Amino acid sequence: MDGIVNIWKPAGLTSHDVVARVRRAAGTRRVGHTGTLDPMAEGVLPICIGKATHAVDFIVAAKKTYECTLCLGKTTDTEDSTGTVLAEAPVLCSADDVKKALASFVGECDQIPPMYSAVHHGGQRLYALARQGITVERKPRRVTFYAIKPTTVSLPEVTFTVECSKGAYIRTLCKDIGEVLGCGAHMTALARTECGRFTKENAVLLSAFEEAPEIHVLPTETVFAHLPQVTVCGEAEKRIRNGAAILNPYQKDGQYTVFSEDGTFLCLSEGVTKGNAYLLKMITSFY
Repeated sequence: MDGIVNIWKPAGLTSHDVVARVRRAAGTRRVGHTGTLDPMAEGVLPICIGKATHAVDFIVAAKKTYECTLCLGKTTDTEDSTGTVLAEAPVLCSADDVKKALASFVGECDQIPPMYSAVHHGGQRLYALARQGITVERKPRRVTFYAIKPTTVSLPEVTFTVECSKGAYIRTLCKDIGEVLGCGAHMTALARTECGRFTKENAVLLSAFEEAPEIHVLPTETVFAHLPQVTVCGEAEKRIRNGAAILNPYQKDGQYTVFSEDGTFLCLSEGVTKGNAYLLKMITSFY
């Protein structure tokens, strides 16, 4: 089985729990998820199976959209409602103050990963160190928030949607918003509604996939449907399968999907210019 299944991860399961169940249903260990979702979170979790695991990095790099709820006035050690309360403060801000605080985070910023995260430090996951009561210095990461829009402001709770780059922690965003407002905050609910081309609307329940895995697996090339397509045969197909470049019929730089004459997705390629020749050079194979 090769392809991608867009699972709607239920709250209460880890991303690795989902991978394990997909492995059993698909009958293969060659399975990988495309970006960790916290156990308390639900939402879109594309899972790559078989040869489609070569596409994991491309999906991980895609823009994400979340629906989030935070509670002002309390901070926790995990930055969400599963942790221990560290501090409490009165919520004296107004709805307009909240909207201004949300808007202030739109754009690029440096974000420090939370201790309760899967980031590696000295060969261990940060959450493993946190569970031992150990706190270590973490390097900030550059992330981008493309849009943050409030949907409900009913203090002390605030619900909003956020579009962001890979690597962004929504829990940490909630904590930082609380710091700007001077009362602290923690995340109480999170749902990822989009991950690149994969959305809530085209997601499938994990239980539905387990009952009939074959009908829910999408072709690997779904990830690259927005790219121009090149069909090859004969000598050109042989060259592609051997990792060699071929002439680019579009004569433009950029990325392309390459298919055999029978419709087999062969690879993702990149258009390059070499002298007067326009070539297609393989980036990743999928055959």
